[in-house]
Amino acid sequence: MAQLWGGRFTKETDQLVYNFNASIGFDQKFYRQDIEGSIAHVTMLESIGVLSAAERDQIVGGLNSILSDIESGTIEITSEYEDIHSFVEANLIDRIGDAGKKLHTGRSRNDQVALDMKLYTRDEITSLKELLKDLMENLHQIMKDNLDTFMPGFTHLQKAQPVTLAHHAGAYMEMFKRDYSRLTDIYERMNYCPLGSGALAGTTYPLDRKMTADLLDFYGPTLNSMDSVSDRDYIIELLSALSTVMMHLSRFSEEIIIWNSNEYQFVSIDDGFSTGSSIMPQKKNPDIAELVRGKTGRVYAALNSILTTMKGIPLAYNKDMQEDKEYTFDAIDTVKGCLSLFTGMIKTMTFHKDRMENSAKNGFTNATDAADYLVNHGVPFRDAHGIVGQLVLLCIEKGISLDELSLEEYQEISPAFAEDIYDAISMKTCVEKRNTIGAPGQDAMKKVIKINEAYLKEL
Repeated sequence: MAQLWGGRFTKETDQLVYNFNASIGFDQKFYRQDIEGSIAHVTMLESIGVLSAAERDQIVGGLNSILSDIESGTIEITSEYEDIHSFVEANLIDRIGDAGKKLHTGRSRNDQVALDMKLYTRDEITSLKELLKDLMENLHQIMKDNLDTFMPGFTHLQKAQPVTLAHHAGAYMEMFKRDYSRLTDIYERMNYCPLGSGALAGTTYPLDRKMTADLLDFYGPTLNSMDSVSDRDYIIELLSALSTVMMHLSRFSEEIIIWNSNEYQFVSIDDGFSTGSSIMPQKKNPDIAELVRGKTGRVYAALNSILTTMKGIPLAYNKDMQEDKEYTFDAIDTVKGCLSLFTGMIKTMTFHKDRMENSAKNGFTNATDAADYLVNHGVPFRDAHGIVGQLVLLCIEKGISLDELSLEEYQEISPAFAEDIYDAISMKTCVEKRNTIGAPGQDAMKKVIKINEAYLKEL
């Protein structure tokens, strides 16, 4: 058992206890961050005279050789070690001797693991933002390509008013813009360095914590050593933000699943992002969208887990906090995988524009515009609402759309209708006259697309 402690113990830790306590099985993900933090730490120690320049160079050289050997596969991180910290330190001592024993001067595993987790989380936030940017760029292209692709907008899953595919995709664009912003906010809030906080009460060594923070690209050192080693707010915030990302992906996936159904046929998912049935040869299933929808619960569970773990922990560090890692790692990997696959799916998806437009026409999505037409011809809105309701009922009985009613049929219900009713209720007119910012009209959408282009360029 390779441990960083044991001097006051008179016998070996029970093997079951050791296994239960050990974190090497998952915190080995930190090997790069642990070595990066250690290099910054010994660089600072030399600057304040705790280490000589020769000792610093020995330690840094040894740490870099361990990093190189891990990444080349020359050495393997095994369960012989309690955690990634003991693995690195034990290997360093094996390589450079007594100088390696000075690595841990002025720090504790408590501030070390707090640093590693922050460095890892910070790196992953950057990767997540890149994946979100890629998704938004693909949504932006869908918007630009579909300014005149008419489709029904829905409320209560009932066809409501006509919109465009550009407008519909734009709703998700706004969601993912907010997700990107949340990740940026978390990065800004968390980017302060806990190293130098010690176990909970700092250290008697005159550490230059600002130098350490600068070396690791933090904005500065954290300001309370107890909070520094016990803070997991940034993980809770991240898991909350990732849960929201997954909620947005799940909503979009649900719509794609519906649109892909035989009844809707709004889209066809590319063969590369579909699967078949083992028994039914005709099937082409939207499994990626379904899995994204399903994996949302997995990320929610990670958030609930860390909230539950943290709710009763007194200051400062407690071993419970070891439970923050596996769920966080899994949630990050899940969201990254879902973002990547979802982006590939929508990028290769075919939209059946005629089917979308016909669905909008046959769903009476222009009924509100027919009522507005009457209002503009002097009919009170409440009366106009009733008149158009009668027209819809007539269409249902005849199995036709409002566009297919004859002018005589219109005028039998209200003499206010004239020949121009057909232009007033065309899908193009219904959409194009809605041009307040945020609406689906082409002029309004072009303004939004221009705003989004500038936004994406700045990311």
